[in-house]
Formats: sequence, structure tokens, C-alpha cells
Amino acid sequence: MERLLLTLLVVAFFALGVYGMWRGWRRQARAQSVRVPPFPEVPEGLGEPLLSAKGLYVATTNAGHWQERVVTRGVGLRGPAVLRLYDEGVEVDRAGAVSFWIPRESIVDVKTAKGMAGKVMGTDSLLVFTWRADDIELDTGFRGDDLAVYPQWINQVKGGAQV
Repeated sequence: MERLLLTLLVVAFFALGVYGMWRGWRRQARAQSVRVPPFPEVPEGLGEPLLSAKGLYVATTNAGHWQERVVTRGVGLRGPAVLRLYDEGVEVDRAGAVSFWIPRESIVDVKTAKGMAGKVMGTDSLLVFTWRADDIELDTGFRGDDLAVYPQWINQVKGGAQV
């Protein structure tokens, strides 16, 4: 009987912890939905991309604050993605989630980084786009399957935009 009560107590404590994390995630999403504007939708008729890369969408954070993940509007979850560069901007095509668009004129910088929102590597293996969504700056991180294409991405984005 003692063992059963102790087991139930541990399970209840674990469930309470999961519930608290879920509530915190939802509260953060509600608070951010006021501050962070809706992300631009991918425009129609873009043609062929200049560059394309498969990999992992890591996160979008407040610019300069690599641990402050933006969780509103479904962009808080990591997952497989394809990054496509067009003359007009960058498409972040996320598998099983809403894709979004980073307009070329909104891009402030593009660089590599070692970590972002819980994903930390020993090398500069993240491609990070710093961009403006209305009046706030965001960092969007992507971990490509082929890291050797990062210099090509950086040169293309910086060469074609006012960065």
C-alpha cells in the first residue's frame, strides 16, 4: 500500500509539472501575440529559388537574445524545414507547420551561430537571419543538412540586400 501511494504521488507531481509547463507556454504565446506581429505569408508566383537547403528549423527569437524563443503563432516548435532564397526574400517551409516569409527588405543581417533557444553546437552550424517584423527585430535559426552551403547563402543574401 505504501509503495502504491508513493508511486501515485510521484506520478501526480510529474503531471503537475507538465501541466505547469503547458500553462507557461500558453501564457508566453498570449503575451507575445500582442508584441510580435503576424509573420508574412509566402507570396504566390515566386518562380525558381536561387538557393535551397534542407535541414531543421530551430527557432525564432528576439534579436540578440538567443534564448528568448518566440512561441506565438506556431513558430516556437522545432522541426524539419526547407529554406528557399528568392530575389524577394527567404521562405521558411516547415514540415507539418505553417510556413512563413522573410522579405528581403526586412533582412538586417545573416550570419552563423553556435546556438539558439536550446540548440547548442560546438561549431557555427546554425544559419541565423536577423530581420524586422514591423518594429521588432527577430533572429530565425536554421540548421542545414549541408553546412558547406552557408557561405553561399551569406554571400547571396548580403550581396542582394541592404545588409
